Amino acid sequence: MTPAELSRTVARAVCRAVEEGALAVEVPEASSVRVERPRPGGTGDWATGIALRLAGPAGRPPREVAGVLGERIARAPGVERVEITGPGFLNVTLEGSAQQRLVEAVRAAGTGYGMPGGRPVDAPVAAAEPSGASVDRPDHGMSGRRPAVGAVAGDATSVRLTQRVYPLPAPDDRAALWAEVLHRMGAEPRVAESRPAEPNPTEPNPAEPRVAEARPAADRSPEPHAPAPHLHVTPAPPGLVAEVGADAARWAMLSAAAHDRPRTHDVLVQHERNPLYKVRYAHARARALTRGAGLLGFEAAAEEVVDAPVLTQAIADHPVVVADAARLRAPDRLARHLEATAEALLAFQHTVLPAGDEKPSAAHRSRLALAEAAGTVLAGGLSLLGISAPEHL
Repeated sequence: MTPAELSRTVARAVCRAVEEGALAVEVPEASSVRVERPRPGGTGDWATGIALRLAGPAGRPPREVAGVLGERIARAPGVERVEITGPGFLNVTLEGSAQQRLVEAVRAAGTGYGMPGGRPVDAPVAAAEPSGASVDRPDHGMSGRRPAVGAVAGDATSVRLTQRVYPLPAPDDRAALWAEVLHRMGAEPRVAESRPAEPNPTEPNPAEPRVAEARPAADRSPEPHAPAPHLHVTPAPPGLVAEVGADAARWAMLSAAAHDRPRTHDVLVQHERNPLYKVRYAHARARALTRGAGLLGFEAAAEEVVDAPVLTQAIADHPVVVADAARLRAPDRLARHLEATAEALLAFQHTVLPAGDEKPSAAHRSRLALAEAAGTVLAGGLSLLGISAPEHL
């Protein structure tokens, strides 16, 4: 049951209560009935304050109105139970936990979860080393020291993926990289970025210098018909790709907002204060949990609800974040979401495997399923950015 369907269910419950003489109020439009995630202290999958809204017109206490509506909502198909919390909030639990359904949806879609058209994006299998870069250098841990799991492109300006080669931009061509990634996200192609102050959005503002623009050359397009819009972004420092390598350069140029300079001072640091390391490390930890569970003789299964609201919400938000990043032409939104998902997963991971003399239980299988779903989100998000997601880190 979607939030819109639940809003209609609540509105029908009010209508029945009025028809049965249990309430004397005007029946609200379904579109005006707000449902939201429960606040701290709340329970269930969704909550609504409709009883608080109708208490005044009904001339009755909010919790009394909530009781009248709650028993009618509870009889609706797809509703498991309704609880009254606080001054009169109705907390609705749907049949089959929403969290369990979410995990199953991610497991079924794989890395296609949240992607345009629901299809997985070819994931990078190895990043090309910049010319002259040594794989033994300690500061190249983010791009040169991980095990190679696929062929590397033959030059320093490409990174080979499983089915195609995504070209790396020139060090000062950050806009070309944004155009490539936005195309992969399914963003509508535009001739130019429009500005409210410009009478003609297809022409750049002569009073404002164009800091960077995508080059339309065929050899720089990841797809035959990739867009080459005039993206106004602050350019990257010269020589960035050669200095830090493919993955780190991509993250630096994509994770900063268009008007910000790419963050480069710690992009190779192997520590959680480095957002790229944090995201890739969290993905590697999710894969390690699966391997650890296998050694203990159990697999993931969404059998019961797991108390991890922040991580669950991050997984649920992923499709919306991808769509918004494409619509707003802001891949940095996806990078920030991946960082938040990684933080939630790293905080949760310690609860997944049995500790001490514990034996694997439904709780452990359910926690592992949630962790694997988070790892899938991280892998899919990184693939959209053209960045590899290593199994080991």
